Amino acid sequence: MPTEAESLSEALDASEAILFDFDGPICDVFSGLPAPAIAEELAGLLAALAPALAGSAQNTDDPMEVHSISREGGSTVLAAVEAALTAAEVRAVKVAGSPTAGAVLSLQAARNAGRHVAIVSNNSAQCVREYLSLHGILELVDEIIGRPTLRPDLMKPSPHPLLTAASLFGVEPGRTVLVGDSVTDIEAAHAAGSRSVGYANKEPKRTSLVDAGADAVVFGMKEIADCLALSTDASY
Repeated sequence: MPTEAESLSEALDASEAILFDFDGPICDVFSGLPAPAIAEELAGLLAALAPALAGSAQNTDDPMEVHSISREGGSTVLAAVEAALTAAEVRAVKVAGSPTAGAVLSLQAARNAGRHVAIVSNNSAQCVREYLSLHGILELVDEIIGRPTLRPDLMKPSPHPLLTAASLFGVEPGRTVLVGDSVTDIEAAHAAGSRSVGYANKEPKRTSLVDAGADAVVFGMKEIADCLALSTDASY
């Protein structure tokens, strides 16, 4: 049975492209502007546009779920809610604080190791770009694949964003690895035929990521940076 470090090294060494989820591995998107407040704002908008969906929208504190529910109201309603969600995400990342510990080191290490680097997120590409620019790390990322426009059904756990990243880089999906902190990230990686590294900041999350089938699990993003650095040093 390989150790966690060996599993991590195997997953990263087999990759030509490293794909990072945004919310969690790179930053805590809603740390300054809590997600339940945004969900409430979106639910109010949806209730005004499509009263029949108000009940469902008001029963969740997840903005992404409200966004998905809005699809039932038709394209005009979906577009309005999606635009409001994107605007809220951009506001949120401006007050989200510093990147996750070890995140910048991991992005740098991935580039130093000669890997393609992408952010693959259910958040909007606009908010990802805003955050990376704000913190001076946009140049560390080759591609940003954000929420598909007007297609919440193509968000992770759909493999669509991962397959898009692989196509943009011209690599086989099996030569990519996704670093994510949710079960849906691991499910998306499996569906795409990619490897996966789970980022768990607490033991219960580790259990859920292991149960979902993550190839490796880390408790800190710096573990990824350290593993890539060791691999790069060993190649010289």
